[in-house]
Amino acid sequence: MPIITAKYSPPFLFKSGHFSTIYSGLIRRVNGLNQHRERLELSDGDFLDLDWSYAARPSTGVAILLHGLEGNAQRPYITGSAKQFNTIGIDACAVNYRGCSGETNRLFQSYHSGATEDLEAVINYILKEKKYTNIYLKGFSLGGNMTLKYLGEGRNVPKEIKGAIAVSVPCNLYSSLLELLKPKNRLYANRFKKHLIEKLRAKQLLFPEKISDTDIAKINTLKDFDDIYTSRAHGFKDAIDYYQKSSSLQFIHAIRTPTLIINAQNDSFLGDQCYPFKEAEQNNNVHFELPLYGGHVGFYGQNNITYTEKRALKFVEELY
Repeated sequence: MPIITAKYSPPFLFKSGHFSTIYSGLIRRVNGLNQHRERLELSDGDFLDLDWSYAARPSTGVAILLHGLEGNAQRPYITGSAKQFNTIGIDACAVNYRGCSGETNRLFQSYHSGATEDLEAVINYILKEKKYTNIYLKGFSLGGNMTLKYLGEGRNVPKEIKGAIAVSVPCNLYSSLLELLKPKNRLYANRFKKHLIEKLRAKQLLFPEKISDTDIAKINTLKDFDDIYTSRAHGFKDAIDYYQKSSSLQFIHAIRTPTLIINAQNDSFLGDQCYPFKEAEQNNNVHFELPLYGGHVGFYGQNNITYTEKRALKFVEELY
């Protein structure tokens, strides 16, 4: 599909990628959304907490929302999306990954960028137990990578999945890591690392034989975390093996579901290989939009409705 030209032009301050990113992550607030939590027990003995919000009238449509690294279903980019889907008559199921709902998960493993088996479990549960005939996926950052990988891995995607939106996607995880390790992103990387290590210490209390103080002391960068924990806990050889196997870029060519990818050109988290020009041009099902502005999951908009929230609704409505 031809690359989409975006018309997004925010106020002056929000033309700064860093300002947009920080505002969205630390300042923005979304009010007026009521969420109801449901626990999904998984076949391996672990659990996922799902936070539901509903349209004013009974709906046959649901949007499954997937957050980013160290996020949760209460982040403004998730609650803002849920609120907007609800306004057009679509329910929202916001997924908290393993260990992200405020409670440490039960197993040594947790979540990672390529854990599509957990997304599949949520989809299968909804198909089996709920009334929905139209399902939409919307993922942010890590959740966007998971969305694209799920759709392109070669499984039989259920016919009920009508479309997907992926925002600020690190389509090539190693390319994104290299950006995060640059001085311009030091504050973000350190914040991610701090939260990840805090969770790892909580997990150490449950599995002291699998993670030691010496291991944790070796974690100086996000790559170290993936070498020491992510890869070991999830069956990868090392961090590089994890990045190679979990990156969505290699799966985009096989996507058969109408999909919109929105990556800002001034997103400081994304390296050159995170922009799937060739893959989108060669796949009629994939729409790739590159606004000049937006930062990482930023995209400020008037009335506290972001550009990508409006864009997602327009994309979904065009699928009706």
